Amino acid sequence: MARHGHFSAHGLSHFCRARGFSAGCSGGAAKEQTVIGLTQKDSELDEPGVSDFLPIGVEMAVGRLLSMPDGSRSALVQGRKRVEIVEFIHTKPYLKVRARLVNEPQVADRQTQALMRSALSLFERCVQLDRSIPEEAHLFALNISEPGWLSDMISTSLSLTYESKLRLLLILDPKARLGLLNNILAQEVDVLELEDEIHSRVQNEVDKSQREFYLREQMKQIQTELGEGDVFSRDASDLKKKVETANLPEEAKKVALKELERLNQMPPMSPEVGMIRTYVDWIVDLPWSSSTPDNLDVKNAAKILERDHYGLKKAKERILEYIAVRSLKPKKERQPILCFVGPPGVGKTSLGRSIADALGRKFVRVSLGGVRDEAEIRGHRRTYIGALPGRILQTMKRAGTANPLFMLDEIDKLYSDFRGDPASAMLEVLDPEQNHSFSDHYLELPFDLSKVMFVTTANSLGNIPSPLLDRMEVIEFPGYIEEEKVEIANRYLIPRQIEENGIDNLGLVFEPAALQRIIREYTYEAGVRNLEREIGRVSRKVARLKAEGKKYPTSIAPDMIEKLLGPQQVFQSEAGRTDEVGVATSLAWTETGGEIMSVEVAILEGKGSMQMTGQMGEVMRKSAHAALTYIKSRSAALKIDLDVFERLDIHIHMPEGGIPKDGPSAGITIATAIISALTGRAVLRHVGMTGEITLRGRILPIGGVREKVLAAHRAGLKTVLLPEKNMKDLMELPKTARSELKIIPIKHMDDVLAIALSDKVTVEPPRPKKHAREESQEE
Repeated sequence: MARHGHFSAHGLSHFCRARGFSAGCSGGAAKEQTVIGLTQKDSELDEPGVSDFLPIGVEMAVGRLLSMPDGSRSALVQGRKRVEIVEFIHTKPYLKVRARLVNEPQVADRQTQALMRSALSLFERCVQLDRSIPEEAHLFALNISEPGWLSDMISTSLSLTYESKLRLLLILDPKARLGLLNNILAQEVDVLELEDEIHSRVQNEVDKSQREFYLREQMKQIQTELGEGDVFSRDASDLKKKVETANLPEEAKKVALKELERLNQMPPMSPEVGMIRTYVDWIVDLPWSSSTPDNLDVKNAAKILERDHYGLKKAKERILEYIAVRSLKPKKERQPILCFVGPPGVGKTSLGRSIADALGRKFVRVSLGGVRDEAEIRGHRRTYIGALPGRILQTMKRAGTANPLFMLDEIDKLYSDFRGDPASAMLEVLDPEQNHSFSDHYLELPFDLSKVMFVTTANSLGNIPSPLLDRMEVIEFPGYIEEEKVEIANRYLIPRQIEENGIDNLGLVFEPAALQRIIREYTYEAGVRNLEREIGRVSRKVARLKAEGKKYPTSIAPDMIEKLLGPQQVFQSEAGRTDEVGVATSLAWTETGGEIMSVEVAILEGKGSMQMTGQMGEVMRKSAHAALTYIKSRSAALKIDLDVFERLDIHIHMPEGGIPKDGPSAGITIATAIISALTGRAVLRHVGMTGEITLRGRILPIGGVREKVLAAHRAGLKTVLLPEKNMKDLMELPKTARSELKIIPIKHMDDVLAIALSDKVTVEPPRPKKHAREESQEE
């Protein structure tokens, strides 16, 4: 018995350390042999001493001894009761202790019964959630009436931690043990419920996927039996037929078929399926080779252009020349790339529509104003979510033909930032040597743009990069003069506004003088947009009178304009009424047309400085300095004392200081005004001038001659001084302006002074005051 007990006690001590003491062992003892199982404080010790064991042990019945393959022995035991270790009798050759049985109450009080019921309820929930606990365990627990036995049985059924089992073992009071067990069960239930929730969600997702897969397989088999085939397979088959019948280039067809092979190998629910389908659809939908036949009838084209637009002679001639060349050489592949440059409202975009109509081509338009991202032109790579081709290919798809008239509006409004330079991306599009193989980042296939006729529009050339400008043929659209605006209003604007406002049956007419008053007093522009708005306002006033049943006019006279449109909005510049010293009239060009502009010079006591006001730009300031240097170099011939430039200040001012002004063309005007102020000779009021001055007094040509001369005519000037090399530009002037103005070519500043300054000195020339020291020296 002792040997047998020693073996069992030593073995059970290690068994409890490894597996946890509270784990129950089923089966009873074959003989009435019992041993005491001790539990170590530290389960990691291999050779524990007397002080390393807990004071509470367990009386266990030995059921069976087992021989293990490695030569060790194992025992099958069943716990009976807790025992309290009184003393260790000896430790060698085996442990022998004296212990006292711990008797627990067999009957539970009311509080203990409540704890038992709570424990049973929580244990039932654990059995429902934890599949590793057999349902028989709950039934067995329901039949236990002793509180201590119930707590031990439930704790044995749970997978508790070693520390929790030790705490339960050391509590001798059944009520306290049930309280701790309830806390442990509550935590276990929370963990099991969370685990069950997660498991349910995962299982639902798996079940859903398996259900979809099963249903799709069933549907596939049913469709196969009916001869209809799979939906996805049918779509892929239809897409393949489109590719094969789309007349694609060899390279595009090869890429499309390769992508379709990838599509067939993918599961239908793969996210990449949509990307591949979209890519192949783009390849199929682009107009690779479909073109519309050109109408090469030059007379018909001329008729259409004249019908839709008045004036614009240069642009119309260039289009007719292109049509004539194409009619003589139909296989000519290179298309012109035109750039219409002019102020807003002169008909650049609408002329593009008329050209497309004359040629019989589709018209498409893209506005480039404010575009900053290079991907807007070239598209995004397919690796990006939601990637699409750039605007060029999107518009080509919308056109549906390989040879539309493609208008790129506001090309001077392209801007660059950290996202790239869209103007540089346009180089390949607008280069006839490259655009036959334009590559979009999304498509990554060469697309032929050589059959497209590109027409770009811009308000000015200053913002267009030089490499891009070099690829385009620039056609300037000058602003309309008053006579042209009247004609355009009568031909196009008035009939359109009368029809839009529903008064086309009233016979409403505008008298020429009324139109002139609207143009002069209510609009300030190079184009005709505001003119059409004002005509529309008048038409709406008449329409309201008609709708209210009141008396309405059928002829718009000049004296009715202020009543219909309100007080005058625009005041035109007029020439001076008297000849003045130090005031000269310059001719200027603006985006809204030509203007006359006064240059005023005042001479003041000072230290020889020059002040310039009136928002003069850098180029204009340098022209003023060049003019002053020229005057100093010719001071003797002009009879100007050199002391003037050291002791007097020169102030140059250009009125309407809120408007920025720049350019070199006011150089001779500034020089004339300064010379007039320094010599006292008045500038003739009826003379206007424009030209760039050099340090030697030569006069260089300038731009905007047509607009400047018409501004002089409108302001009532009689004589206009133009650089000699600009006389060729007078061919564009209306006959009335040329006949009523005296236009004199000039080559040198001496020519200007001989014509613009009066011969007599009307004001005493300014002379610097002498200092007191100089006066004393003279005495």
